[in-house]
Amino acid sequence: MRGIYLLIIDSNYPIEVEVGALGEIGFHEGRYIYVGSAQNGVEKRVERHLRDDKRKHWHIDHLLEEAQVKEVMGYGEKKKEECRTAAILKEKFSLVEGFGCSDCRCDSHLFYSEEDVDSLIEKIRDLKGREDLLLKDVKTQ
Repeated sequence: MRGIYLLIIDSNYPIEVEVGALGEIGFHEGRYIYVGSAQNGVEKRVERHLRDDKRKHWHIDHLLEEAQVKEVMGYGEKKKEECRTAAILKEKFSLVEGFGCSDCRCDSHLFYSEEDVDSLIEKIRDLKGREDLLLKDVKTQ
């Protein structure tokens, strides 16, 4: 299915990660929300993100070496909704400057929260104005 997805990522402790051209980035302990799109198949893209054995291609690949995906939310929406969703999240959460947005004009596609995973999911559903449509049963790390 074409669409966009959000990865809810958990870091149990502060970490430093080398993220390609962005250089070394410090990540706080807490939850991160990553917004991505996959117009050729969200399920395959998410499965790739969840694999341990992969070539680092996207910024998120570097973070996922150290942190764990706890939940996946998917939406059958066009690519432009990826940036709209990032703009919505920017209003409510701290951002990691320049992360995941090298192909658009957004400030970031990665956002930080200290909230627990369940509260975060509910807040995102409220912000998006609807339930996520797929990927509820994707196995997380």
